[in-house]
Amino acid sequence: MSSYEDPVVVDSSAECNGDTPSTNKNGLHLYPVSANDSGEGLPYAPADWPNPGDKWAWKVGKRIASAGYFLDRYLYLPNRLRGKRSVFASRLSVEQYVRSEFPSTDINEFFASFSWKIPSKLLKGDWYAEFTSSGMKSDSHSGTISCKAGNSLCTSASASLIEAGNPSPETMFCDICCSEPGFCRDCCCILCCKTISSAYGGYSYIRCGATADDGYICGHIAHIDCALRAYMAGTVGGSIGLDAEYCCRRCDSRTELVSHVMKLLKICGSIDSRDDIEKILNVGFCILRGSRKTNAKQLLRHIKSAMAKLQKGACIGDVFKEVEFMDANGGTPHHGESILRERSSPPKMTSNFDHRVESLKLEDEIDQTLQALRKSQNFEYRLAEERLLVQKNYIMNLYEQLDKERSDLSSHTTMVETDTLVDAVLQRVDQIKREVLKLKDMKQVQNGFGSTSKTILKDYFGLEAESS
Repeated sequence: MSSYEDPVVVDSSAECNGDTPSTNKNGLHLYPVSANDSGEGLPYAPADWPNPGDKWAWKVGKRIASAGYFLDRYLYLPNRLRGKRSVFASRLSVEQYVRSEFPSTDINEFFASFSWKIPSKLLKGDWYAEFTSSGMKSDSHSGTISCKAGNSLCTSASASLIEAGNPSPETMFCDICCSEPGFCRDCCCILCCKTISSAYGGYSYIRCGATADDGYICGHIAHIDCALRAYMAGTVGGSIGLDAEYCCRRCDSRTELVSHVMKLLKICGSIDSRDDIEKILNVGFCILRGSRKTNAKQLLRHIKSAMAKLQKGACIGDVFKEVEFMDANGGTPHHGESILRERSSPPKMTSNFDHRVESLKLEDEIDQTLQALRKSQNFEYRLAEERLLVQKNYIMNLYEQLDKERSDLSSHTTMVETDTLVDAVLQRVDQIKREVLKLKDMKQVQNGFGSTSKTILKDYFGLEAESS
């Protein structure tokens, strides 16, 4: 869900902001702005381009890089040029637009006409003079805070990625959860608002990579545990209908989790801590439990096998040693898309009984049984609803015919016609009585198909009784 709107234009003069503007290498007078500020024209948007009178607008978000400029800045097209697209959130998207719509334009000259980077009021000092003189300063300074959650790891990671010219996929503008103080989309769980951990490849969280408007991605993060507890991940029935998937609360998009569990197993093969391995395997188990997907069921068996080996005290190196990769369809390896498969044959039942392993098996069997029950109950409900409504409509049609026949009877005076119509009315009344009794018998399914007469199920619902 995109929230792009026309920026609220503010006075962009340095005097209005109370700051003395500085001049960058292109001769533009730059001034620091506050979070969510916006304006028109120079120095942060083109002026009179491509035609005189064309007004481009700009707007900034809230995130600030360690270099002191805003990470989120937006450029709006002049009204004359607006069509399917009116806003850009990255320099690359602007460049692609200009090259496509104005191929003869010198792109370097275009960007030199205004400053893409916009400094923030919150972080001023020596860095500001360096920033305005070079336009590209990226050194970090003490006291810099670019993460709203105060996460120093998030700050250094974001700044280094952007300054190195390797930004993460562009994320859509969000003025709902991301406007909350202390919440950072890059490192905070959207469900519990606590920061995520990148330990062991970030196994404990999932990032929504669904494409939003104009090619941006959602980018919001959630702990796997939080999503499971909130019934936003795993296999969930009802109106949500997830099957080893994650449903993002921000954009409602779904992400399949089977590939995420594949990564978990790969991660486990490089970990030395038994406790951490069990913790990661348990996450995978909870994600796949109850799934009806073939590859998910197969992957779940491998996880149970690995958990059983750990419980029996097997050497960590042996738990994942005898494995090979196969693709999700059960074939040979293909482009790295694989799930783990043990070379050894399934273990035979031994006297070494492990109650935790058996408990997991029983839990899985019960889940499958309950799912089958829910499925059968849904079928019975739909069947009963369909047949009962058909019977109700049939009876209502009979009542309408009876009213018509009674009306015809009152309008005829001859004895012959009257006798004929009286017989028709009496027959219709008897027919209605029979159908009402039939409906009464059909209503016995309210106690469940198992408690209903087999004759009723066969005659009225088309269900044949199983032979003993």
